[in-house]
Amino acid sequence: MHQPVISGTGVFTPSEVITNDELVIAFNAYADRFNAKNEAAISAGEVPKMAHSSSDFIFAASGIERRHVMDKSGVLDPDRMYPALRQRSDDEPGIMAEMALDACTKALAQAGKTAADVDAVIVAASNMERAYPAVAIEVQDLLGISGFGFDMNVACSSATFGIQAASDMVRSGTARAILVVNPEICSGHLEWRDRDCHFIFGDVCTATLVERKDSVSGAHFEVISTKCLTQFSNNIRNNNGFLRRSRPDGVQDRRDMQFMQNGRKVFKEVLPIVSRHILEHLEEAGHAPDQLKRLWLHQANKAMNDFIGKKVLGRMPEAGEQPNILQEYANTSSAGSIIAFSQYSGDLQDGEMGLICSFGAGYSVGSVLLRRSS
Repeated sequence: MHQPVISGTGVFTPSEVITNDELVIAFNAYADRFNAKNEAAISAGEVPKMAHSSSDFIFAASGIERRHVMDKSGVLDPDRMYPALRQRSDDEPGIMAEMALDACTKALAQAGKTAADVDAVIVAASNMERAYPAVAIEVQDLLGISGFGFDMNVACSSATFGIQAASDMVRSGTARAILVVNPEICSGHLEWRDRDCHFIFGDVCTATLVERKDSVSGAHFEVISTKCLTQFSNNIRNNNGFLRRSRPDGVQDRRDMQFMQNGRKVFKEVLPIVSRHILEHLEEAGHAPDQLKRLWLHQANKAMNDFIGKKVLGRMPEAGEQPNILQEYANTSSAGSIIAFSQYSGDLQDGEMGLICSFGAGYSVGSVLLRRSS
């Protein structure tokens, strides 16, 4: 049996940024047009009037200040309100594979490895741009990796579930090293015309290299243990899939064909599940919460993370114990906890422990207990 470790991470960040102020201007313009078009129905009480959004409302509800996206022009067009991503030919790299290539190259460089050292690619994300061939096989081909690849989807928990799968395969000897990649184009399945959620998501891609401890050449994190949980719920749902397709007749898509959530129920039901999951994971691994130097949590909502941190630690987390990247990236689904880990793990000392935890639709919860080693 081999000891799995995380030896490198990489983050691809799109260059285009949408601030809350920019988003609000576009949304309010759309709302005004909707209200004018439906004035008679609104007056008759048949259609509810669309309320304006505001930057203060967005920040108070989420802690988000801006988000990176693959295309901002389409999102900020009041007549469109979703990304304008060009249709690629089958001979071109897919957009998710292109994002993944950047993040994987960074993870390999950090670990001091090349494609020849890797045996597998797992692309784990909340939506895939196609059903087949697997995006992971395309990434494998672009990197020049001999071995295998496959896609998996556990919504916002995809990264931690992917790390568990990779760790198990490394531990058993199935593979020497595996890249777990999370290309998230959340802007493609967000309903930008819904005031309750139009600000939530951003785009990004993360990559994590999981390999044998006996092959690492620098500082790394030992995977002490992993734990996954799923429990079915309709409170976060997307019936469509990857990217919204425009309709020639101009008729809006059914609302349930994009991201939907019952935020109040999610807050009430998910947080106790996540807190209990982390505490049980620590107990099963023989460790106490006060042994954790850091919590790298899923980046969905600052209030949610503060609640979880307080329940797990028995007190409010101190500055630096539970880093948030929401203000810069917004919710990036499965990639959020990995961004936090990538940006806020280098200062841990040998022997110090931290825990990555992601949670979301499913419901799903995944946690990875790590120990710094050099």
